[in-house]
Amino acid sequence: MIEIVHIIHKATKGNPDAQRAIYDKYRTRWYMTSLRYGKNKMEAEDIFQEALINIFNRLNTYDSNKSAFTTWSTKVIINTAMTYLKKNSWANSMSGLDHLYDVHDKSETVYDTLSAKELTMLVQSLPVGYRLVFNMYAIEGFSHKEIASQLDITVGTSKSQLFKARRELQQKLESQLNSSNHE
Repeated sequence: MIEIVHIIHKATKGNPDAQRAIYDKYRTRWYMTSLRYGKNKMEAEDIFQEALINIFNRLNTYDSNKSAFTTWSTKVIINTAMTYLKKNSWANSMSGLDHLYDVHDKSETVYDTLSAKELTMLVQSLPVGYRLVFNMYAIEGFSHKEIASQLDITVGTSKSQLFKARRELQQKLESQLNSSNHE
């Protein structure tokens, strides 16, 4: 922890070696987060590039007393992804979904046997509204109230999007399993 704080301090002073050290240490984690929010590799790379700019431009605002660097930088990436996706009209894909407010999905463990790559590919194939809420809830650990606040939607819409994302992921997984069983 002390080492990264020291490196961050050097990087905020413009030290290119320190900036490179931060990039080298976290690039895989940051890219994987970007990949979960993008619908494909090209979109994820755009999010990743914008997130890198934001991280390094805001590096002087990082406070090690408030959070770990990974937590802080992941939030910057998530916010960058949401800004990027907002520019591409994701908000329109989440309208009128309050009717599933109290729907609960009992199949929470269906994803446990997937590899990270398989799960990422399945999540990328989701419609943007489902993908955002699923990532924020199931992977990043946000509550529905936090998601609703961040995305400017209702808690019911957040729950509905999560339910539909899980249902669609389960259907895709079952379809893959069925097609592999018939080969």
